[in-house]
This record gives sequence, structure tokens and C-alpha cells, in this order.
Amino acid sequence: MKINRFIQSSHLGEKLTESTATLASRSKGPLPKIIITIIFKLLKLVKWILLSLVIFYLAILIIFRWLPLPTSAFIWNQNQLAAHQPTIYQPARYEWINWEEISPKIAVAVMAAEDQRFPTHWGIDTIELRKVVSNAYHKKGSIRGASTLTQQLAKNLFLWNGRSYSRKVAEAFIAISLELFWSKKRILEVYLNIAQFANVTFGVKASCQLLFHKLPKELTLEQAAYLAAVLPSPAKSDVHNPSDSLKKRQRWILKQMKQLGGVAYLKKL
Repeated sequence: MKINRFIQSSHLGEKLTESTATLASRSKGPLPKIIITIIFKLLKLVKWILLSLVIFYLAILIIFRWLPLPTSAFIWNQNQLAAHQPTIYQPARYEWINWEEISPKIAVAVMAAEDQRFPTHWGIDTIELRKVVSNAYHKKGSIRGASTLTQQLAKNLFLWNGRSYSRKVAEAFIAISLELFWSKKRILEVYLNIAQFANVTFGVKASCQLLFHKLPKELTLEQAAYLAAVLPSPAKSDVHNPSDSLKKRQRWILKQMKQLGGVAYLKKL
């Protein structure tokens, strides 16, 4: 009796083993194919999403090569803050102005202050970048950025504030694409329209009216230099009661403008 039970249990164990092996062999077949199919579908979806984003981005560059920009990433963010917390934040002051209505003194002052090699580089100033890297490596002085006007425009137009490698890579890519699709004059025109020159005030038209009660075309050489001097920290600078450091920077900009050749420097654009 015991032998029979043992034989039956042995047969049962063999059947269970065979059934398990059969299931395992079945699961090994189609499962990897399903996973591979899903992976390929996901990759295809990602490819189409990236392609759509690139096409959309290029369309924006082409359209706004001529048309006035209604907003920027920074202006939009300021307006969103004001919309959600109106008791704390103010909406952005912004009004577009065409190149012909901007004083050439302002354009040269901004180049003298922020990017003197603007007419010659392709979005990234490799000379200045090497200096910054060398100074950082040898720990000479304070670490500073090497962002060109085009890179600053890329950040203000499409990106966000703050420092990160991902943002710098995106900034470099956008800067190079701007140089490819837009003229130097157009890049400078858009920069002067969306850069922040005063507290929640963007662009030279709104800033000149707020700070000097003048149109951009009416600014003196000294006022243009002051306008460019506030760019590192526009929300904290006061051109009506300038600090010693702001006065010093304004004098330095005036000197650099003279060395560049004044408004004649715009002919290099």
C-alpha cells in the first residue's frame, strides 16, 4: 500500500514538474517579444515627440524673425505670479518697440557692457569662456559667467533662471540656433525688447519711460550707459540714486563705448 502511494506521488510530482516546465517554456517565448515591441513603440513615440518639438521650435524662430514678440519666458512667469498672487507680485511692464525707434547709443552701451565680441561670435564667446575656465581652474578672483548677449536672450526668451548644467546646455543650443536663423541686428533688437532693466520692467521702451521719462530714441549717452549698467541686477539698481559701484560701472561702459568707436560699431552687425 505504501509502495503504491509512493509510486502515485512520484507520478504526481513528475506531472507537476512537467507542467511547470511547460509553463516556463511558454512564458519564455512571447514575453521578450512583447517587451521588445513595447520598447520600440515607446522609442518611436519619443522620436515623434522630439521631432514635433524641434519643428515647433524652428517654426517659432522663423515666424518671429520678423514679427514682434508678445512675451518671453521671464515676462510670462512674472505675469503668472501676479495673476496668482496679486497682493505680492506686480504684472510685467512690457511694450515692444522696433529697431528704428531705439537709440543706437543704447545698443552700443549694452554691447560694451555685456558682450563686446557680439558682432563676431556665433552665439558662444569661446575666448571669454576660456578665460573664465582658466580663472576658475587657477582660482583667480571671483567666478563669473561668460554668457553672450545671444545666450542671455536664449535664457530670457525660452528658459528659466538659476544655474544648472542642463540649462546651460539648452542655452548653448538655443543660442547657436538663434545665430543661424536670425541676423545679429534682429538678435540685438529682441534682446533690447525683452531684457529686464528695472523692477518688473522689461524692454527699453517701458524702462526708458519709467526711469528717464523719455522715449528710447531720446536718451543721452550718459543715460544709455546707466541703462546698460543696471543689467546685472536691474531690480536692485537705482539710476536716480546710483550707488558707487553703479557709477563706476557706468563710467567704465562710457570708456568702453569710446574704445569700440561709438555708434559706428553697429556697422559691424
